Amino acid sequence: MTINRQLKGSLALLAAAFVWGMAFTAQSNAMRYVQPFTFVFLRSTITCAVLLLAMPLFDRIGGKRSEPAAPPFRAHVKPGALIGIFLVLATILQQIGLVYTTPAKSGFVTALYIVIVPIMGIFLGRRVRPVVWLSLALSLTGMVLLCVQSDLSINMGDLFTLGSAFMFSCQIMMVARYAANLDALKLSCVQFATCAVVSGVVAFLFETPRIEGMLACWTSILYVAVFSGALGYTLQMVGQKYADPTLASLLMCLESVFAALGGWLLLGQALSPRELLGCALMLSASVIAQLPERRVRA
Repeated sequence: MTINRQLKGSLALLAAAFVWGMAFTAQSNAMRYVQPFTFVFLRSTITCAVLLLAMPLFDRIGGKRSEPAAPPFRAHVKPGALIGIFLVLATILQQIGLVYTTPAKSGFVTALYIVIVPIMGIFLGRRVRPVVWLSLALSLTGMVLLCVQSDLSINMGDLFTLGSAFMFSCQIMMVARYAANLDALKLSCVQFATCAVVSGVVAFLFETPRIEGMLACWTSILYVAVFSGALGYTLQMVGQKYADPTLASLLMCLESVFAALGGWLLLGQALSPRELLGCALMLSASVIAQLPERRVRA
């Protein structure tokens, strides 16, 4: 049973990494037609609606299992709203970044959360293993090769995306804290409802949403809302609930590889040898940061 649960979690996280990675291309395409907060509002609203429609079906399926019943919906409101605050900050910073940078760069910079999460553990009193500091050095070197220009300038979009990586790190830590004892679907629903409300208020106050722009990129909006949003984040919570934490992080870092693949196949955005080396170093850093600690036998 344990192996089956771990396999279920691993497959869920691999699928989440794929849909998230391919979503960078859709997000980049949408920025040609709508503004960032408007896009985040639309995707979050549709995602929340899809989850609400799917909830009765999942409750019916879950009622046939022998697992304990999930807490009532009201128990998911406070933690879901907290996770949603970090999610809206992360997604809007990432979306603004995609106005100025490519999906491949955005994917690899976003994946720095794999290294950032264990380092943030210092503030929670957790010990940081020496291998994590090595990963930090590799990721910083890779980011310089990928993002720093020949004149030592840094693309504005890459800086926004780096801020997004920090916010995603906070969101992941909150998910890890609450997902084990709550229903993944209900928690996802609340976090996206929070994301929709916050981004919607800002969009209607400071942006100019246009129907023609929304219609021009409706396929991108639907893909990000349904697959990257409703499906992807629910898969993340299911995966983190069942999979080994180390394996979970390793699988999730493949998002950056899928992002680069999507940018190359769908947008024709190839990376230079220098940028590819930077990507390789950053991916290596993500993998090394999650390697299990060797224990010395007495």
